[in-house]
Amino acid sequence: MTPVILLAAEKKSAEVTDWAARIGWLVGLALFVALVYWLMREGWKWRGTLQGDLPELPGAPDEPGEARLTMSGRYHGSTTAGQWLDRIVAHGLGTRSRVELTLTDAGLDVVRPGATDFFVPAARLREARLDKGIAGKVLTEGGLLVVTWQHGERLIDSGFRSDHAAEHTEWVEALNVMINKTEGAR
Repeated sequence: MTPVILLAAEKKSAEVTDWAARIGWLVGLALFVALVYWLMREGWKWRGTLQGDLPELPGAPDEPGEARLTMSGRYHGSTTAGQWLDRIVAHGLGTRSRVELTLTDAGLDVVRPGATDFFVPAARLREARLDKGIAGKVLTEGGLLVVTWQHGERLIDSGFRSDHAAEHTEWVEALNVMINKTEGAR
């Protein structure tokens, strides 16, 4: 029984003898990761350049009126309407952030701490619905409030998720009632 114990005690990992090769592999891996990150960043900037025809985002009016609804949550991004993977990055619309939404008679005020705020006039709102995903964010069915609006010549879908998901249905109903009234007045 003693020889078996001696054999087990003698087995151990071999010591690293080729430090240059190991360091070379680590440096190569770090350079590869840096290259992939740089390519992703350049792709994001190129997408912004391609979307350069998008006009500046409108700001909130001085007197937007009384708040009909408010919501705190997350802004998950904007896409070309009907194409949930075609992210719009121009003017900061691709930046995910916290959001404070306020619906007034004048329109939808989108306040994003740390990102560009914007305002969607009531006449530019086209549709509100519940959905499950938008450009890199997929949730359960109905977990995302998607607001379709017109900006310049382009229809845009913007995705929001409330801190209290039960609010989404109320927002969809209120926005669609406002849209129907606005379309009836045209």
